[in-house]
Amino acid sequence: MSTEQSQGPAIETMLLEQRRYQPDPAFVQQANAKAQIYQSDPDEFWTEEARRRVSWFQPFTQLKEWNAPFAKWYLGGRLNVCYNCIDRHVESGQGDKVAFHWEGEPADERVDITFADLQRRVVRFANGLKKLGVGKGTPVAIYMGMTPELPVAMLACTRLGAPHTVVFGGFSSDSLSSRMNDMGCEVLITQDEGWRRGKRVPLMQTSAEAMAASPGVRHAVVLRRTEAEVPMTEGRDVWWHDLCADVSDEPESCPCEPMDSEDVLFLMYTSGTTAKPKGIVHTTAGYLVGTATTHHYVFDIKPDTVYWCAADVGWITGHSYIVYGPLCNGTTSVLYEGTPDFPDKDRWWEIVERYRVSVLYTAPTAIRSHMKWGPEYARKHDLSSLKLLGSVGEPINPEAWVWYREHIGGDRTPVVDTWWQTETGMIMITPLPGVTTLKPGSATQPFPTVDAAVFSEKGEPVPPGGGGYLVLRQPWPAMLRGIHGDPERYQETYWSKYEGLYFVGDGARVDEEGDFWLLGRIDDVMNVAGHRISTIEVESALVDHQKVAEAAACGRNDPQTGQAVVAYVTLKGGQEGSPEMMQELRQHVARKIGKFAAPTNIVFTPELPKTRSGKIMRRLLRDVAEKRQLGDTTTLADPAVVEELSSRGRELAASEEA
Repeated sequence: MSTEQSQGPAIETMLLEQRRYQPDPAFVQQANAKAQIYQSDPDEFWTEEARRRVSWFQPFTQLKEWNAPFAKWYLGGRLNVCYNCIDRHVESGQGDKVAFHWEGEPADERVDITFADLQRRVVRFANGLKKLGVGKGTPVAIYMGMTPELPVAMLACTRLGAPHTVVFGGFSSDSLSSRMNDMGCEVLITQDEGWRRGKRVPLMQTSAEAMAASPGVRHAVVLRRTEAEVPMTEGRDVWWHDLCADVSDEPESCPCEPMDSEDVLFLMYTSGTTAKPKGIVHTTAGYLVGTATTHHYVFDIKPDTVYWCAADVGWITGHSYIVYGPLCNGTTSVLYEGTPDFPDKDRWWEIVERYRVSVLYTAPTAIRSHMKWGPEYARKHDLSSLKLLGSVGEPINPEAWVWYREHIGGDRTPVVDTWWQTETGMIMITPLPGVTTLKPGSATQPFPTVDAAVFSEKGEPVPPGGGGYLVLRQPWPAMLRGIHGDPERYQETYWSKYEGLYFVGDGARVDEEGDFWLLGRIDDVMNVAGHRISTIEVESALVDHQKVAEAAACGRNDPQTGQAVVAYVTLKGGQEGSPEMMQELRQHVARKIGKFAAPTNIVFTPELPKTRSGKIMRRLLRDVAEKRQLGDTTTLADPAVVEELSSRGRELAASEEA
């Protein structure tokens, strides 16, 4: 027996999903994507899309240059992202079209911002930034809530040619300062406070603490949002409205800076709580072409589409599919400041009904929260305007996928489950509505021209049905260009496991029909009695039970099996767990996957620990399972969940000892 065989596959997969949803013939007729798109020649496809989606000040002369692992795209081209997202739409007569339906968390705050309005706001703010010395190449940090001024700030930077980094408004002062210092930011754009579930978020207070540790920041621009008293340092800090009080909003007063295709557009930092954060570098042309193209085909965007990506602009999803992709395509979007459950659990569905939203793109964690609350909140509202649903952020459980389609999509809309990363910049694996046969829980096929595969530990392609490590074998336009200031770390992190291949860091399997099923981060693979299984498989088996709304699983050290499965489960309708329910769920997992995967322990909890972007913090769950002191909790959406988890963890430990 070979070493590979004796070790078994990289990741085993046992959970099989048999439900299929064929494209609706009426949708097929009007779909942007046609089946032949999968036969596209990569070079011809990306050349044509670049000319179709983007306006160039100077056309590119060479499509790409690939010296693995370093890529350049659209060489010789010059363009400006702000011009593509705003000015050209106004110039073509679309100035009166709504760019953003903005809704504040307080329900009486609403404003429609047309492309002409957006242009005036961006030009005015860009002229204000020029007074602070911001110009081409000036690094700028942005730390804000979901106000219209957040995309305005981003677009003003791109108008001037100033690379930006948006730091999510839930991060701590240490996280903010570490990012500003790494990028060398000279200006910070923030606001007095933000709103979250009726409570104020002290953004300027946090910013002041961060700037104390960031000596390179010369100026801070502060948006007045709540009228709160906040610390302002004379000579450094200036109110947004004062900065813009005496400047022009005429486009001619601030022309768009021509940028080279490979000029840096922004940095997006990943991690950073336990190690130096990685500043993922995205450049101008390839990123814009990639996001606009995928946005058009994946979401079947039409001129009258009302599109809502219910993410936060502070993450890559918000950059690519709230700001840059949709605005480049001239799409009307919804921008919402608050949470799904404020003031009540039907807030999202009220927004869908009010603006007649046709496309909704959100995270599986949000969908599972709505499952937990129940479908009655959606039933209160007319959701018939919805034509397509999407999910992003992590693998979606099949039952959550079906619930989403049935209760939100009226059992008629396609659901596109998308896989991509901060590093990829654009959607990489996804169904194409009107073309793809949908499978609950599967991201199905790589986007046309994307070359994805699943490899074994030894670096060999895994046959259909087997699990392994997801890799990308060819460059793509929106790919990261490196880690800021650290090319060695870039090569070591993404390109060292398999020579010449981009190592994603996620597990996956390809089924007999060639469709991809994502299995989560390889860090979340558990080794149970010689079986390497992903947490997503156990979680999906648990959520398959009719009484379970949400579940998270992790492994903990076990002297007999290597690792034992510990599950954290939230039941629907606020039900309490019981020993009988624990046994029922263990048997359910055993039937769906196998006895070895049945959780050794199940902790029933009303809430799972999540970041404010909705991702489950499995690291904290592992801490509880291993009875360790909890690690960093600064990005939690609800810190009270931590104490609840710790308490339940202590109960778990006591029950085991008994």
